[in-house]
Amino acid sequence: MGLCHAPLAISAERTELDHWSLENGAKCVIAPIPDAPLTCVDFWCRAGSAVERPGEEGLAHFLEHMVFKGSSTLDAGEFDLRIEALGGSSNAATGFDDVHFYVLVPPKEVKAALELLLNLVITPKIDKQAYSLEREVVLEEIAQYNDQPDEQVFQKLLEKCWPKHPYGRSILGKEESLRKSNPCDMKAFHQRHYMANNCCLVISGVIPKGIEEIVSNSLLTGLENSSKEESTPPKDPSLVFYKGREEVFFNRLESSRLLMAWQLPPANNQRMLMGADLATSLLSEGRRSRLVQQLRENLQIVESIDMDLTVLEEGSLVMLEACCGENNLEKVEQEVHKILKDMSHVSSLEKELERAARLVENGLCFNLEAASQVSGLAGSQSLWGRDQPLLEPLRHIKYWDSVHLKEEVFNLLQPEQSFTLLARPLKAS
Repeated sequence: MGLCHAPLAISAERTELDHWSLENGAKCVIAPIPDAPLTCVDFWCRAGSAVERPGEEGLAHFLEHMVFKGSSTLDAGEFDLRIEALGGSSNAATGFDDVHFYVLVPPKEVKAALELLLNLVITPKIDKQAYSLEREVVLEEIAQYNDQPDEQVFQKLLEKCWPKHPYGRSILGKEESLRKSNPCDMKAFHQRHYMANNCCLVISGVIPKGIEEIVSNSLLTGLENSSKEESTPPKDPSLVFYKGREEVFFNRLESSRLLMAWQLPPANNQRMLMGADLATSLLSEGRRSRLVQQLRENLQIVESIDMDLTVLEEGSLVMLEACCGENNLEKVEQEVHKILKDMSHVSSLEKELERAARLVENGLCFNLEAASQVSGLAGSQSLWGRDQPLLEPLRHIKYWDSVHLKEEVFNLLQPEQSFTLLARPLKAS
């Protein structure tokens, strides 16, 4: 880890994760961080939007809202008040693959916080009146999302790449499906997915004594197991990526956009994804990167240009976005194509690769400074069967040299292998 900032690297290396499973199959991870001011209790579940069945679009995210509206023993709002009384805070997030709920509390309050969190998540009330009221909040969130041109451009790209898969639709769901839904539908969704073998509990920070006994006597042990058939939604057997090119006009879009996307292997192929991370850093991170230096610094034809790697359990995505004036859009596309073509046969990348490796290593280390960040990485990895040290992904950097990067990554990140979306502002008539 010589390329990481020393204190961060040492901290992450010394955080030895303790993995175990309860008798019902629920996974548990302990991540000791002796000097952390707060301890994070983080509950993860394989219940993201990708498991929604036809007609359920949006239930995963809506359920995240409803969980905080009361449980078998907690009134609406009581959970937040009691967590705050412990000196803590709470939050939650729903993704394509999973959802998680977490609290940050002083170490001495971990047991009380764990009891409150599990009660809230495992036994939500899903009251009829609260359901109707909160549905309007979620529908307003969808309306606001649909009113943001930048979000719509991104969503259009996903729809074009994955038109037949849940990854191609918004996590927020469909207004029509949510209006037709009822509390019984949500309870059925919860019962189907919030099962022991779909869940993982992570506790990171200062760990109280006897934590395994505390967890073993918690509500987590009462969760039932499920068969794979019960929790798997009917859908296409594989994630199909569609290549192509399309121009779309958007209301109130401030700048024209060039967007390109390439499909990569799923999250468990960590070596390939590390190569993609290095490639995107080499191309677009910092003024010395190839795309930024040529298009923004030298030619000055873009306002911004960057590439991101989105890692998902069924298939990942590299996305490029360049913002520019409408009169420069074709020129930007030509230059991007030229640089990508050059990358597949450039003679040597060692100096640039060394810089990219530093950026990737520093990025991972910086993302493991807080207890909540550690629990986030450990929880998502363990939930999907990757019980490994926090810095394990960095081991794959050693594999990537100029030859491997050109042959395995840059030969993939070519224009003809992408879906390209040209987003233009819609001019008022």
